[in-house]
Amino acid sequence: MNGVLYITFTVILSVEVIIGNFGNGIIVLVNIMDLVKRRKISSVDQILTALAISRIVLLWLVLVSWWLSMFYPGQWMTEGIDVIVYSMWTTLNQISLWLATSFSVFCFLKIANFSNIVFFYLKVRVKKVMTGTWIMFLLLLGLNIIVINASKTILITEYKVNMSNRLNLKNTQISILFPFANTVFGFIPFAVSLVTFLLLFFSLWKHQRKMHHGAQGCRDASAKAHIRVLQTLIASILLYFVFFLSLVVKVWTSLLLERMLLLSITQAAKIAFPSLHSWVLILGNAKLRKASLSALQWLRCRHKDEHRRVQRPEVHSCGSSCMP
Repeated sequence: MNGVLYITFTVILSVEVIIGNFGNGIIVLVNIMDLVKRRKISSVDQILTALAISRIVLLWLVLVSWWLSMFYPGQWMTEGIDVIVYSMWTTLNQISLWLATSFSVFCFLKIANFSNIVFFYLKVRVKKVMTGTWIMFLLLLGLNIIVINASKTILITEYKVNMSNRLNLKNTQISILFPFANTVFGFIPFAVSLVTFLLLFFSLWKHQRKMHHGAQGCRDASAKAHIRVLQTLIASILLYFVFFLSLVVKVWTSLLLERMLLLSITQAAKIAFPSLHSWVLILGNAKLRKASLSALQWLRCRHKDEHRRVQRPEVHSCGSSCMP
């Protein structure tokens, strides 16, 4: 891949990292300030805060590894640094995926309404369900790491770097091992999120059919809660699908000799999920949405204030009204 395309994808990745860090940073900052003020934090805010922190670290890891692979391709492969970074990326990525899945499951159990004894049992034991979800995650993560590290030595010896610093692979079976493992293990949280979304949609459908019975005001409030959560989950599922599709494409491109362009595209697509999903969560949360709007207004006023200071140093504008 030529230098122009490298620069293009570097800019794209950098923008995605900036957008993602800003959105995730708002989530962390707002929830920490709320914790300091009220001395407590809700379960959903705990999930969102942990999700945002994991994604901030993940985004920076991806950006740094991209720069290293671009400027030091030889050392990147021969010293096995890529395997270490890949293991770190796998861990952070799996944490991010399962936290997003936990958020979907939590919203489903809190909002949905089914006259089923199993659902009722799970609904009144949300914390135990979250604990069980994370136990399953840790088991799958451990298995995923074992698959990666078991082939570490084989992978390093199978790579060679030619004079043009382009990476060639002798054994294509080893080359697709890492992306294939992440695709398989990434499909599980994606499937769980998709099932919770479909069940929540079915719950709303059943609710709409019964709206002409009972108290109308209570029914309307429940329907609004369903719709609000579904709007967030729809955008989440779409971004999740793009992420999962990028993993599938990466497995396919691993079988090709000239694959650097497609690999770069899949890399940009993978980063879109942890980057843009933070803003989906912000738009779906009234507290986070209000805080982000205040922050954007403050930044806009600061920009105007600095511009006016340059034009007319004696004029000071935007005052205290711009403070979030």
